[in-house]
Amino acid sequence: MEPTGTDLDVIDFTALAAWMDTQGLGVGAPIEGPALLGGGTQNILVRFVRDGRGYVLRRGPKHLRPHSNDQLRREVQIVTALRTTDVPHSAVIAACLDEAVLDGAVFYLMEPIDGFNPTTGLPPLHAGDRGVQHEMGLRMADAIATLGNVDHVAVGLGGVGKPEGFLERQVGRWLTELDSYARFENYPGPEIPGVAEVGAWLTANLPPGSGVGIVHGDYHLSNVMFSPDGPELVAVVDWEMSTIGDPLLDLGWLLATWPDPQGEGIGAVVFSGGGLPTAGELVARYAERSTRDLSAIDWYTVMACFKLGIVLEGTHARAFAGKAPKLTGDLLHATTVQLFTRARAIAGV
Repeated sequence: MEPTGTDLDVIDFTALAAWMDTQGLGVGAPIEGPALLGGGTQNILVRFVRDGRGYVLRRGPKHLRPHSNDQLRREVQIVTALRTTDVPHSAVIAACLDEAVLDGAVFYLMEPIDGFNPTTGLPPLHAGDRGVQHEMGLRMADAIATLGNVDHVAVGLGGVGKPEGFLERQVGRWLTELDSYARFENYPGPEIPGVAEVGAWLTANLPPGSGVGIVHGDYHLSNVMFSPDGPELVAVVDWEMSTIGDPLLDLGWLLATWPDPQGEGIGAVVFSGGGLPTAGELVARYAERSTRDLSAIDWYTVMACFKLGIVLEGTHARAFAGKAPKLTGDLLHATTVQLFTRARAIAGV
């Protein structure tokens, strides 16, 4: 089958097959049924079959960002290290860190997961049972508590990232990122109420930190997969923002994006029936499985709103320059504004 679609067109399947031959993955067999997997707005995921085995390919977006390949390299390193842990994830099969193989893009192949992403809709079992939905939410807290408990040095990640001063760097790092969007042609600049106020609050209320560990960096309902047979969380996906830092940022991220009674948050429409646990229940569940001090969790939640909002605004800026779909850019900008509204409410600024 010939691939179709704009994003599929950026993948040279002939070159991919030749590289897979060198890895002993279905030598000489054709690549069959390539299909885009949805759910993300940044990177490209393609599922295909070769010699009777399923694969999922992951690479950066069609228009690679300045650090896309570096992020994928780190992602490969961290996800590979998770193979000896209880953290649910899709196992890496093979990685190509050579940018020359697929026209400038680093990529890797991973095992397909038998599961579904809840933000795209729920199977009848999950849609019709509020108890199942409630447990799904609690399993999300379980997964990041498990991740936060991993000894990153023991699994070979002692040299990754710059954990010293991780929290102290965040505000300046992301304000610099926001300023950098001025490079995109036709971008009028960020129209995000509260950036300065939230940044100042974060700086003034910086906590001492909860310790060092693996941080997923983008943990919310769009980046997990659940079993079709029950509430089990079968994989955490999209590790491109992962690093070594303060793992409580992942819990803050979950709370920052969690659906609320006002209908805001990732997955709010799908979970409109009220089955999900409250933010307080998520924190309590995490506390049962972690020894980290959660007294400053509001700070981590505001920090997550701040960082994620600025990250999403990057796609809005790229859309003005024709490097991302306008509709996607507009939707993500609206999400950014919602995130800063939530941050200001929590911080009281």
